Amino acid sequence: MFHNRRSVSFVLEINSKNSIYMDAIQLLKNRRSVRKYKDQIVPRELIEEIVKLSQFAPSWSNYQVARYNIIDNRSLIEEIANNCVQGFVYNAKTLTRANGVVVLSYVTGKSGSLKDKVKPEDVVSDNSGAWECFDAGIACLQFCLSAYAKGVATCVLGVINNDAIAQKIGLPENEKVAALIVYGYEAGEHHEAPV
Repeated sequence: MFHNRRSVSFVLEINSKNSIYMDAIQLLKNRRSVRKYKDQIVPRELIEEIVKLSQFAPSWSNYQVARYNIIDNRSLIEEIANNCVQGFVYNAKTLTRANGVVVLSYVTGKSGSLKDKVKPEDVVSDNSGAWECFDAGIACLQFCLSAYAKGVATCVLGVINNDAIAQKIGLPENEKVAALIVYGYEAGEHHEAPV
């Protein structure tokens, strides 16, 4: 990574022969939700590397409540597409085209907690439930930007049945599903950023 006063450059590795240097501003402007993917497997090691980058996302008191559940089993992805997107055909199609999906979940009861941080009488408000979703949202964005910087396209799906997904993948009781992030290598090109 190259640092200077104006910007940060990232390396987008397309393959072993080519690299494109990407300014942080370009990363933010060019990353798009992608729903069509090449029939090419994204190596699990690359997704695990993206997860490691995603774990640098800030969170309440650095609790790091986000969990990245990698699903690359085709039959499980199809089960989720057929039974866990509340009949929303657009999401079902996107899932069946994807090379994999990350079920982003979060540990409940930590984000927003002021326990052992301040005296109870000094607490002005309690928005602890909101902070869990806020932390999950930051983690989701960090994953999508990290994936894009590594040449992997993503799309966040929100019209889902959280409880059905949690049950299907066996999440612990203290975790909730935040979103599905489908991923793959982009087929075609996406639209330019609006001006």
